[in-house]
Amino acid sequence: MKVENEEQINKLTNQQINKKPKYQNTKKHMKTISIFLASSNELKSDREKFEIQISRKSNLWIGENVRLELEIWEDFTAKMSKTRSQDEYNKIIKDGDVFVLLAHTKVGKYTEEEFITAFGAFQETKKPFIFTYFKNSEVEKEASLEAFQNKLKDLGHFYCFYTNFDNLWIQFNKELDRLLLADFKVNDISESASFNVDNKGATIKTQFNNGTFNNTTFN
Repeated sequence: MKVENEEQINKLTNQQINKKPKYQNTKKHMKTISIFLASSNELKSDREKFEIQISRKSNLWIGENVRLELEIWEDFTAKMSKTRSQDEYNKIIKDGDVFVLLAHTKVGKYTEEEFITAFGAFQETKKPFIFTYFKNSEVEKEASLEAFQNKLKDLGHFYCFYTNFDNLWIQFNKELDRLLLADFKVNDISESASFNVDNKGATIKTQFNNGTFNNTTFN
């Protein structure tokens, strides 16, 4: 197109300026969903793969104005706070949207503490969404694993098993899609039942059936 005078140049410039707010507005309303991943060091490989998949999922959801932000303990250092690092983790868990716990042969005291923190926040605010996955294998399990599973049963918490990382991601990916349909607001079995999604049988495994948690030391 031939530009013949200064007035026409200004007109074209103004048209371009007027187009910019639409893009800026989209960025402004981007929703960040914080996901805290709790697990012991024995599942380091699964955590690394989980981080990669969350990053890819986040990129796919740009058009939905949703950004996924994964919080893992490798990203924190002792200099974050004058208090112990675990206190920092717990603060992030309370303010987060999703809490995922992975366990294999054992559940350490810090992983257990992180779950307690997430559950306490859930009781007060219905957040974060809590997902617990245990890795199935023939490896001998420590007593702490079964003890923790029994405590979850007492709470009425639904937990799942996975055989390998691909199986884990298939399950959790479906849960993310379901939560997106609910705008990350529904955290109740009766409410979530109204949301239908073709996810081949996935259900939100984050609810507690009338669970109570009176002893926060998890004894």
